[in-house]
Amino acid sequence: MSRTRRSYEPGHKRKFLVVVDETPECDRAVYYGTRRAARTNGKLVMLAVVPVGESNQQWLGVGDLMRQEAHEEVEKRLDHFAARARNLAGVEAERVVREGVKADEVVKAIDADGDIDILVLAAGTGNEGPGPLVTSLAGAGSSTFPIPITIVPGNLSDEELDALS
Repeated sequence: MSRTRRSYEPGHKRKFLVVVDETPECDRAVYYGTRRAARTNGKLVMLAVVPVGESNQQWLGVGDLMRQEAHEEVEKRLDHFAARARNLAGVEAERVVREGVKADEVVKAIDADGDIDILVLAAGTGNEGPGPLVTSLAGAGSSTFPIPITIVPGNLSDEELDALS
């Protein structure tokens, strides 16, 4: 991935990418990303990833049903967080749904949109560490990651995030 970011070229705007998932800290990333987009006259992109399971031909119908249900679930989650962004700061979020491995799809989404130039993730608050996505994207391979990653502590309140964003 060597594509130059285009967010500051005429006709483009900086986009903040937030991964929307089922984790409790996801709300913190959405909140911060929404505030930053609003305060910098940028845009917010919400990415949800449907994991792709192994399909056995014998169970293809069941697999199709499970895939459909997974898509419906991520669409509901996106609806919820898009409404949150709209109510919070009047930001209309761009919604992207992809299928695959979450970390891989994040990189593909960044590669596909030259206006995305900040990835916003939130760290988990439990004893298990910051979370698998933060670990995989901001870990050892982060020196070659194509854009900056902002990691929001998952325990910050709305007021604390307002002061930071």
